[in-house]
Amino acid sequence: MGQRFPAMSDRHREFVERQRMFFVGTAAADGRVNVSPKGLDALRVLGPNRVAWLNLTGSGNETAAHLLEQDRMTLMFCAFEGAPLILRLYGRAAALHPRDADWAELASLFPPLTGARQIVDLRVDLVVTSCGLGVPLYDYQGQRDGLEAWARNKGEDGIRRYWDEKNRLSLDGKATRVLES
Repeated sequence: MGQRFPAMSDRHREFVERQRMFFVGTAAADGRVNVSPKGLDALRVLGPNRVAWLNLTGSGNETAAHLLEQDRMTLMFCAFEGAPLILRLYGRAAALHPRDADWAELASLFPPLTGARQIVDLRVDLVVTSCGLGVPLYDYQGQRDGLEAWARNKGEDGIRRYWDEKNRLSLDGKATRVLES
């Protein structure tokens, strides 16, 4: 049932770009494994072996901390409507911050979203598809606007204070580099 590919085909790319949600999996050398759902207009396919996604401010910052120790990452996409399919992208990733040299180029690919804290650049080395026959069907109703409204209400200074309080360390006490200069 499952198939492996060294890169995304056009069919894979089209599937990924149609999805309104994806899941990110990371882990440090020790501590907790993190899986996070992502939505909004925050993912770009940059080529058959490269994707980038805009990481917005959230309650934690596990991905950034994990990538400082282990650059392994998996993105998973599920078809919740239409034909069943699960597609996973495996690879090595780096988190770029607004202070980093490559930030401006990659940030220009995304709509301006308040609270953008990192862009994760994933170099894909394996694409795996599986049937997805056990994934339920859901009706898409739209994107939630609460995160963007919350970030706008906090403002840039409030976001930085929030990063200092909630996003500087992971659940396991690992640094995230969110506020380093």
